[in-house]
Amino acid sequence: VLTLAYQSLGVVYGDLSISPLYVFKSTFAEDIEHSESNEEIFGVLSFIFWTITLVPLFKYVFIVLRADDNGEGGTFALYSLLCRHARVNPLPSCQLADENLAEYKTGSSPPSDEMCPPSGFAARLKSTLEKQRVLQKVLLVLALVGTCMVIGDGVLTPAISVFSAVSGVELSTAKEHHKYIEVPAACVILIALFALQHYGTHRVGFLFAPVILLWLMCISSIGVYNIFRWNPHVYQALSPYYMYKFLKKTQSRGWMSLGGILLCITGSEAMFADLGHFSQLSIKIAFTSLVYPSLILAYMGQAAYLSQHHVIDTNYNIGFYVSVPEKLRWPVLVIAILAAVVGSQAIITGTFSIIKQCSALGCFPKVKIVHTSSKIHGQIYIPEINWLLMVLCLAVTIGFRDTKRLGNASGLAVITVMLVTTCLMSLVIVLCWHKNILFAVAFVVFFGTIESLYFTASLIKFLEGAWVPVALSLCFLAAMCTWHYGTLKRYEFDVQNKVSVNWLLGLGQTLGIKRVRGVGLIHTELVSGVPAIFSHFVTNLPAFHQVLVFLCVKSVPVPHVRPEERFLVGRVGPKQYRMYRCIVRYGYRDVHKDDIEFEGDLVCSIAEFVRSEAATAVEETNDDDDERMSVVGTCSTYMQGVEDHDGSDLDDPDKPGTSEIRSPKVKKKKKSKVKKKVRFVVPETPKIEKETREELMELTEAREGGVAYIMGNAYMRAKHGSGLVKRLAINVVYEFLRRNTRGPRTALTSPHASTLEVGMIYHV
Repeated sequence: VLTLAYQSLGVVYGDLSISPLYVFKSTFAEDIEHSESNEEIFGVLSFIFWTITLVPLFKYVFIVLRADDNGEGGTFALYSLLCRHARVNPLPSCQLADENLAEYKTGSSPPSDEMCPPSGFAARLKSTLEKQRVLQKVLLVLALVGTCMVIGDGVLTPAISVFSAVSGVELSTAKEHHKYIEVPAACVILIALFALQHYGTHRVGFLFAPVILLWLMCISSIGVYNIFRWNPHVYQALSPYYMYKFLKKTQSRGWMSLGGILLCITGSEAMFADLGHFSQLSIKIAFTSLVYPSLILAYMGQAAYLSQHHVIDTNYNIGFYVSVPEKLRWPVLVIAILAAVVGSQAIITGTFSIIKQCSALGCFPKVKIVHTSSKIHGQIYIPEINWLLMVLCLAVTIGFRDTKRLGNASGLAVITVMLVTTCLMSLVIVLCWHKNILFAVAFVVFFGTIESLYFTASLIKFLEGAWVPVALSLCFLAAMCTWHYGTLKRYEFDVQNKVSVNWLLGLGQTLGIKRVRGVGLIHTELVSGVPAIFSHFVTNLPAFHQVLVFLCVKSVPVPHVRPEERFLVGRVGPKQYRMYRCIVRYGYRDVHKDDIEFEGDLVCSIAEFVRSEAATAVEETNDDDDERMSVVGTCSTYMQGVEDHDGSDLDDPDKPGTSEIRSPKVKKKKKSKVKKKVRFVVPETPKIEKETREELMELTEAREGGVAYIMGNAYMRAKHGSGLVKRLAINVVYEFLRRNTRGPRTALTSPHASTLEVGMIYHV
């Protein structure tokens, strides 16, 4: 636990730890520059102390961290919890069989309340959400707004962090020269930061925690020095009375300055969003024992210094660096730049992660996801998003060239995410924890009031920089909503135009067409029936493979699906047709396998289904067409019956318990890209029916003949007579996103040489 707490410093608390660089500077940009009184300084310190205490400590550490989704956190984790408990699923391909997943019913703390059925108000709220489609859409849009603001934060946090860190050069250069150094230096650091993303954080990740630890020790030590050197009585400012005096004296100016004070809690959401990388206890220990006291000491030290230096000429606007002893300024500047890079890295990685979750749940276009580490969970890189973030980040840095306006923009993004979390958390308290409605109301009223105060203070500065996150969020929200709407319409078209299994069986035993050697994977979004894309295919080309698999790769609203629950396998038609349906289920945080490993697992699961069907020891579910579907694991769950590439059996044939039929497994070298032949060891025993042996041998022969991926490439068109908004959304926006983002082939990472795309026009 202590090791995880130490590692969390670099990943979770980078953004929060560097906020002392710009909080006082942003807050005092206009209000107390010429004041001779300490009331404003002490009032701001009191606001900072109670804001850090109430929001990160009380709200997140003590309450929100408990609302994990099987160890995962973040806006979409809360939304996923609500989807499962209230059956408000954004995914159209959900099945009752998905509710039998091990992680489906868990993930809502406290555990003692998980299995309690909802009663009273909770039951009525659950029923209302399930019946009212409008409320479901409002809930989805609310989650997407929070997601869009996180993406906006991914643009603004690197800009303000690096720019504030670099601003320390102002102390060591002439007044007329420093402005020519800050912006170019910040841009060079930002370009290097984004250019190195594709290497992954695991290569330099071991440096993150020491950098933030050194930074926290540095600012806390300087804070203690300033307290004893300049004003030992600064602790009196921790009294809430100074907040009242501050607002009474400054009135509207003080209220507007809350937008700068808000920046002291930037990065608080990371404690919850990065929960999947660590544990609740480790994050709590790191914050309460090190991060929280270090930040309080740092802010108290700055306030103590400023209380004795009311007029600091033009250097007053430097903020943090002016309170650093002169001999330490250059070393502190270097440490600050390193800490700013680490804090920026954390929010960039978090942006990649939340976009992957949105894409998995059908709310974001398909993008290329590169896993930069095979050992460390959750470290991913998305090229398109990375370069988009870099361009936007450079644009706001060059465009604003000012910490004040960057702070206004960043503050609005941060507080909006927190408001969304508060709203979703109140629903979790009622629907998932089954607590009294009074607890949820108290949570919303208390924390919602605090956050609304900061939200209005940030929104009032709309024209002074706060418009940036709003504009970015509207663009991303429009793209997300349009993509989700188009995805639903496409699925509805597939359902309405699917071909029944009876039509397929009506072609006769030979299906009226030529069967060729190999395995054909028909990729479809449908979980039942025969997709229209297949009938379109066989109408124009009356031939397909000897083994046909209707493959559906779908996401379910859980973070992870266990390997033994990955596949749902069933038959389409009688045995002799050799047609199967395979539904592959992934969680929104799962890693999709490469083509060789995926093919092996797929064939392995079908063989296991055949064996289990013969033994009549399968877990059964029913879909719309009454096909029997069996839960089958991946190859990693079967450790027997593997035959090596040289034909030597890896198991003892006389070993007890392996005489009936041994489960298949694919043997492949780790670094080889050559496909291995699959050999199913089928012993000659009376317990194995002849038909089953023949089916397994035919499956082996088909796999050795190769696997072909048949994909549908749908061109969406709005129906004649559709409204202007629908035509614009489908014909322009959705089609633009579809053509310029990754297709369904990426979900399978299928090889180009084995892929066949069949085009169809969907009139929706």
